[in-house]
Amino acid sequence: MLTSLYVRHLAVVEEADINVGPGLTVVSGETGAGKSLLVDALMLLAGARADSGIVRAGSDRAELVAEFDLKQLPDAHGWLKREELDEDGACQLRRVIRAEGSSRAWINGRPATIGQMGELAALLVEIHGQHEHQALLERAHQLNLLDAYAENEKQVAQVRDLAQQWREIGARIRKLSGGDDREHRLELLRHELTELEKWALPPAQLTELEASHKRLANASKLTEGITGVVELLDGDSEFALRQALGRAHAELGRLAALDDRLAPMLELLDNAQIQLNEAVDSLEHYAQDVDLDPERYAEVDTHLMRLHELSRKHRLPTAELDDKRAAMQTELTELENAGDALERLAAQRDQLQRDYAKAADALSKSRQTAAKRLGKEVSALMSELGMAGGVLQVTLEPAENSDPDPQGRERCELLVSANPGQPPRPLRKVASGGELARISLAIEVATLGKDTIGCMVFDEVDTGIGGAVAEVVGQKLRALGSRCQVLCVTHLPQVAAQGHAHLRVSKHSEGNSTHTRIEALNTEGRRDELARMLGGVEITKETRAHAKKMLEQAQTA
Repeated sequence: MLTSLYVRHLAVVEEADINVGPGLTVVSGETGAGKSLLVDALMLLAGARADSGIVRAGSDRAELVAEFDLKQLPDAHGWLKREELDEDGACQLRRVIRAEGSSRAWINGRPATIGQMGELAALLVEIHGQHEHQALLERAHQLNLLDAYAENEKQVAQVRDLAQQWREIGARIRKLSGGDDREHRLELLRHELTELEKWALPPAQLTELEASHKRLANASKLTEGITGVVELLDGDSEFALRQALGRAHAELGRLAALDDRLAPMLELLDNAQIQLNEAVDSLEHYAQDVDLDPERYAEVDTHLMRLHELSRKHRLPTAELDDKRAAMQTELTELENAGDALERLAAQRDQLQRDYAKAADALSKSRQTAAKRLGKEVSALMSELGMAGGVLQVTLEPAENSDPDPQGRERCELLVSANPGQPPRPLRKVASGGELARISLAIEVATLGKDTIGCMVFDEVDTGIGGAVAEVVGQKLRALGSRCQVLCVTHLPQVAAQGHAHLRVSKHSEGNSTHTRIEALNTEGRRDELARMLGGVEITKETRAHAKKMLEQAQTA
């Protein structure tokens, strides 16, 4: 769910930092105060096109930041992980829009494209109202919503997996039965495999080859250097370490005879002499064993050169060439035995097609039953929400392709008739923003939050209604808020009273400057705001009493 929204220099908002909790949060304010700016901010964070005109006059840029809690949103968490934008469970969207029209976006502090923001936002927030950014208008989302309503999760997963397996088997069959391309591929594989078998090495052998090359290339330098070190340790010079250590040992031995406390230090010098002798012996043996073999060096150098050529050819690190060899050997074996393999694969594909048909039929029946039930339920709710005679039909149409499809054998389309006598039309073509918002509300209430979106925003959902219908709208929004987070921009007190929390948007002018302020209201502030919404300019005691009663009734319902 949305936990906070920060807005700076957006239109008439100078700066606002809003914390949002669970349940239903209502947003109210006088006409023109900028109630819908919160919705606009979320849409911009969801990738909507940015107009430089939204930047506050006199400012060089607008900044928007939203933070979300992903505890109940595994899809969003999975998306962040796949895109390598996850950050310890956090989810922050940030966008900066400059006055000249350019904009930049970040997800969890890392640069992101507007497309990426849109993909992620579609898993986080759904906006209903007089806006185009609505997942509910997309047919794929409508089908997902129907499946969630019907609790088809297992059937959908089975159909998707079977279709994917069928496609993978088909791809392997096409690869193995490639005609002339197959013969060309066989010839190429045999040629490249011969090269790799000659030169490619497992990681351990490659490491040893590289180390051997380094030793052979520096053999003369190693021999000369080791000889010099031995001379320093055990040479004829009086400054050689072994001679100096011998003199020090003799002198300390005489002194230890005078004071027993020097005996431990004398023992340390004894150990040092032993270690020095061992080091000199080891170095002398090493110098004798250094390989001064030009022919061997040439062989190793040629081997490494061939490996680097193959690395460039196959566009792989040298350490991965042996794995490439193994993969090519497997592919060659499959192609050479394509006849038997094709028979097995064809049998597997036929069986998968039969399994898919059975699973897809069961899913279709479940969808058809749920579609009728959902249509009736939403139609009844539309009547309660002031659209008497309105009807929603959930239609299922056959998919265009007869092959196994991951989504099943049908596509979903929501058809709506907002008024009696009007023919049903696709939901995405409904013209009235207010009607569309209420239809969306009816669908969401009917499915009671089975949609996986964590935050739902309703902008002016109560347009064109009042009285008892307005109270019903508020009650439905509050019911929806008990299952998921809901934000609702409203101008009706009947709706505002139902909120678990209340934000007020107000506009103030100072000289030539206009500011919009957004504040969270306490109980007294909510009562006063409801009174304003009820009574207009003049607020009386009776209006305040009515507002208090409305608030108490809504909060205890």
